Amino acid sequence: MALEITDNNFQEILAEGKPVVMDFWAPWCGPCKMVGPIIDELATEYEGKVIIGKCDVDENGDVAAEYGIRNIPTVLFFKNGELVDKQVGSAPKSAYVAKIEAIL
Repeated sequence: MALEITDNNFQEILAEGKPVVMDFWAPWCGPCKMVGPIIDELATEYEGKVIIGKCDVDENGDVAAEYGIRNIPTVLFFKNGELVDKQVGSAPKSAYVAKIEAIL
């Protein structure tokens, strides 16, 4: 299960030094409902190697604004605390796996 990322815990998660994958979503978003289960699967598969979490944009506007999130789902990929890649819109699991492997 993916970690819940909020405005309050985001910076400390980035500071842990592991690669971070962050899914920006909202409960009312149809495509987000397709991506959500993929993110949960990846969180299980990469447990201990990558921090994979979800950020509800309705409840955590600060982080979403900081990264200019205008469309959801948007998945951001961080390495060493820096944004290195992103996926806007839904994509197949293989697309997320390729991006995760690139930050490992």
